Amino acid sequence: MKIAAFRKAHFNAAHRLHHPGWSDEQNKKMFGLCNNPYYHGHNYDLEVKVVGEIDPQTGYLIDLKYLKDLIKEEIEDRFDHKNLNLECPEFKDLNPTAENICVVIWHILRAKMESKYDIVVRLYETPRNYVEYPA
Repeated sequence: MKIAAFRKAHFNAAHRLHHPGWSDEQNKKMFGLCNNPYYHGHNYDLEVKVVGEIDPQTGYLIDLKYLKDLIKEEIEDRFDHKNLNLECPEFKDLNPTAENICVVIWHILRAKMESKYDIVVRLYETPRNYVEYPA
């Protein structure tokens, strides 16, 4: 029997959406205010969904304290109050769009979790704009 468990988290980060191969005009047209050369910030809300089987011995799908600590150490500590473009090597050559941030978070967590779990990452850039990976 499959079941899902969820953990929510939060981090604040600044970024600039910019394509280095484009002119300033192209970047402004595509990314608008998000192309501000002085950066801008978001209060990101993160939701991680873990799917799998209930362990018959513990009654858990996953120890939620483990998931909480994993998200704190691998995601919140890495990205919170950071300039994603300048301080996070994951975005050295990757435009830190909500889509790319979400995929990066998924890969970080996937590498640390047992393969018996399916995981889905949902990232809210604003209360009304969010992305999910895998879709």
